[in-house]
Amino acid sequence: MRLKLIWSLAALAGLMLSCGSEASKKKPETSQVVETSAFDYNVEQFSDVRILRYQIPGWENLNLKEQKLVYYLTQAGLAGRDIIWDQNYKHNLKIRKALENIYIQYAGDKATKEWEAFEIYLKRIWFSNGIHHHYSNDKLKPGFSPEYLNALLEQTNTSLEGEVFEVLFNDTDSKKVNKAKGADNVALSAVNFYGPNVTNADVENFYKTKVSPNPEKPLSFGLNSQLVKENGVLKERVYKSGGLYGAAIDEIIKWLELAKDVAENESQSNALGQLIAYYKTGDLQIWDDYNVAWTASTEGNIDYINSFIEVYNDPLGYKGSYESIVQITDFDMSEKMKVLSDNAQWFEDHSPLMEAHKKKNVIGVSYKTVNVAGEAGDASPSTPIGVNLPNANWIRTAVGSKSVSLGNIIDAANSSGNSDRLKEFVNDDEELELEKKYGKLADKLHTALHEVIGHASGQLNPGVGETKETLKNYASTLEEGRADLVALYYLYDNKIQELGLVDDWEKTGKAAYNNYIRNGLLTQLIRLNLGDDVEQAHMRNRQWVSAWVFEKGASENVIERINRNGKTYYQINDYVKLRALFGQLLKETQRIKSEGDYKAVEALVENYGVKVDQAIHSEVLERNKQFTTAPYMGFVNPVLVTETDQEDNIVKIHVVQPESFAVQMIEYGKRYSFLPEVN
Repeated sequence: MRLKLIWSLAALAGLMLSCGSEASKKKPETSQVVETSAFDYNVEQFSDVRILRYQIPGWENLNLKEQKLVYYLTQAGLAGRDIIWDQNYKHNLKIRKALENIYIQYAGDKATKEWEAFEIYLKRIWFSNGIHHHYSNDKLKPGFSPEYLNALLEQTNTSLEGEVFEVLFNDTDSKKVNKAKGADNVALSAVNFYGPNVTNADVENFYKTKVSPNPEKPLSFGLNSQLVKENGVLKERVYKSGGLYGAAIDEIIKWLELAKDVAENESQSNALGQLIAYYKTGDLQIWDDYNVAWTASTEGNIDYINSFIEVYNDPLGYKGSYESIVQITDFDMSEKMKVLSDNAQWFEDHSPLMEAHKKKNVIGVSYKTVNVAGEAGDASPSTPIGVNLPNANWIRTAVGSKSVSLGNIIDAANSSGNSDRLKEFVNDDEELELEKKYGKLADKLHTALHEVIGHASGQLNPGVGETKETLKNYASTLEEGRADLVALYYLYDNKIQELGLVDDWEKTGKAAYNNYIRNGLLTQLIRLNLGDDVEQAHMRNRQWVSAWVFEKGASENVIERINRNGKTYYQINDYVKLRALFGQLLKETQRIKSEGDYKAVEALVENYGVKVDQAIHSEVLERNKQFTTAPYMGFVNPVLVTETDQEDNIVKIHVVQPESFAVQMIEYGKRYSFLPEVN
């Protein structure tokens, strides 16, 4: 489970890669290295996206063995890059390879508006890992004509024909993930987790028949497979060596085996061994065994996330998207934040949940601030800022979980320069000053509380199935909102000052509440086109949380909507009562999860989280026109370049910053294309 990076939370490389080639023996060319004494975080901006760089603090403090471990893990992550493209849409790989060939081979006039539109379109596809927007799920629209694309194809001797060509310009497969109420979400989603003619009913009936060997430890059925119909019979195509995506998975395994050889300790080595076994077999029991081993492996400087994990891209919440994040512990910040993990039981005991829904023993909640060394798959270029894993409820209850905050990603976002949007949307100078002084800390604490305490909190009633089964297409937004509510409830509590996390809990809490309501009811609307419903899980949860407390507090004017000079603002008049409302909603969301109450979650999300006030939305878009900073952020990755001796032994690893977004994407396409165009 994760928190995604958006601009409000921040307000808040020719590359050389080693694959055993001759180039890997060279030292990095100085023209490619960004001078860290005056580090430039900004790479470029196009459409609705800003591309940033990030540094790897503490890299020089790692010994060579540790640096090798990081290097092998990042290579393992990138080896699976093609998988997320194919998972996102069946034609993505063919489209990407064709457009990249045009980009490389085209020798015509590049000063035209048509070529500029082609470049922007390709960059948007790179950013989204496919032809659908990374956040809205809408199909990206080219700013050039079919005739122009045909000319480019002909001039570069590139093939893109028939349905694959036409889908770029027509309305087919217009939504990657369709979560609309009352729709056949599977049939209407372009995401490639299900074959043609597979429906909601097919999926639900197929997995309803799956029985775990131990009902108290339910397996994650469907997580690592594509469900298709063959001659009318449903069948899983499992992601594994020798199975679906086998060529890329074999590359992942190769690098993981090298990583295992330089593991920091036995528990880390054992976990890597389990992950390798899982990739080789596709066995979901081994997946659970791996997660138990990985969760228990907390020693060492290096950690990682790798495999088919988050289910946000599946409209029914079964299928895991491929992702990889390689992490180096930030020991100073982790020590400061460890206090949350150590006090997890206190937070559970003092939460407003029903007693039957509280965990009596919150086990093994591990929280660290880490510095990212590399990301791939669904974590790149658009990255989370916090992650809490594993997702299986029984493992979280019996073994615990790992929560991480991606410190250098957050720092890069905060250091990349901010717009004046904040001044436009805050209600008054007092709110502005609170945000300037306490906003960044409030954001960090919100992330920590959301991941460590929120996702670890609460338990299911005996006999209630996993949320993907009970709450179906609303499971993800309910869980993210529930974790947000835990964070919000405790952000306005003197306990966080008692624990030494803040100097002024009241002002920090006020800044957090102001930002959440402002974002949930106003500023996040800049990411939607006028007339669109809210569909992304995190956006939905911010809206239904904010809209619910706004409505329920109306009689006592807890939150006041103000119209001043034709502009809408929200003013919190009573923070104590607002906290109580957050507590009431938290209690209800946990009840819904614990009892598997589908009708209640449907009513909550549909009534408060989907529809947008069109007048306010139009106003927000108009007010936002004055700002040139794009609403979404993403990152290029630093490149780890190996220096080897005459026997090909790695003797040093350099950190090199990419020259540009396009250069990194083209290089990735050359180095890490292990899958055929059709899988």
